[in-house]
Amino acid sequence: MKQQLTTLVLGEVPKAIRGSVFRAPTVKSGPHYFPSSVPHLVAIGEEKRKVEGKEITFAVLGYAPYIIVIQASVEPDDIFDKNATSAWEQKLYAESYKILKKRGGSDEWSEMYSIFSVSGYEGEPEQFLTHAPEMAALLKSETIDLDPKEVEYTLSTQIKYAKHDLAIIDWDGAFLFDVEGDFGLSVELLTLANLQLLRHRLLDRRLDEQLDRITKIVNEPESNKKFLSDKSVARDVKSVLRRRLTWISAFESIERDIKLIGDWYSARFYDLASRKMKVGEWRGAIKDKLDSLENVYSTLVENFTITSKEKAEWVETIAWFVLQAGWFILIVLEFLYYTK
Repeated sequence: MKQQLTTLVLGEVPKAIRGSVFRAPTVKSGPHYFPSSVPHLVAIGEEKRKVEGKEITFAVLGYAPYIIVIQASVEPDDIFDKNATSAWEQKLYAESYKILKKRGGSDEWSEMYSIFSVSGYEGEPEQFLTHAPEMAALLKSETIDLDPKEVEYTLSTQIKYAKHDLAIIDWDGAFLFDVEGDFGLSVELLTLANLQLLRHRLLDRRLDEQLDRITKIVNEPESNKKFLSDKSVARDVKSVLRRRLTWISAFESIERDIKLIGDWYSARFYDLASRKMKVGEWRGAIKDKLDSLENVYSTLVENFTITSKEKAEWVETIAWFVLQAGWFILIVLEFLYYTK
């Protein structure tokens, strides 16, 4: 029997990534779920590092343009030993984050995920549910003993494809059981779900920055607002609209294109993973922020337009007075000239 721990760390980097398309091998039937609009995982390179005396290969993958994925695997002696397996998790994560930071990434804006896989066994995968408390603790990244109801709830998110396989998916990790060790498709789908979660978090951060900026504009003294132009506000409005279009095309396309292939394993597996990671809730929150930003900027543009009209009226009035004063001075000068 083979047991393997695989860790994933996804993070944003400043430089655009390049590499060859990475396709995980799989024997599960059904069409591949990647149309042209869904992000392709690309292979960038790899790094070998010594961890606890073992040479571990850290594969550096990525999603264009700026998301990299560091994937590492190790075979623990007993994957159901939560203390020993958790220790391996932390060591692999520590090295993965070193690689991420070396490439300009940040641990603040990243996602990490653990995949516990078991293959080469005899019988049904449900036999391993005797380790339910340890499995739930590993999926929750928890060291304390969990309540039986929490254990039951954690392990309830399951999906089966063949008679001798089983996947249990949670927020921080997943347990995968397959006699033949056919985990490639599942790992790729879990990576894609984490990509969606990270991209939603990054967009949410940028929208917060936009909201902070507009708050500063509104709270600025009137004397400072004269430096703001209609063009700068219009540019911000276009930026918000552009982000909205990007959000729709980049995020909605993944769910749409995967669901287009119907009730195949990949579609159901991804849907389960994305729901467990609350991607839908993130999507709703981002939509609300985009709507709020559009409304705020529309109001601001309208106010700036009114202000511009008022300025134009004042300029016209002042120019009229200047013209009248000029005519008056000219008349006075002519009068003085002819009365000398």
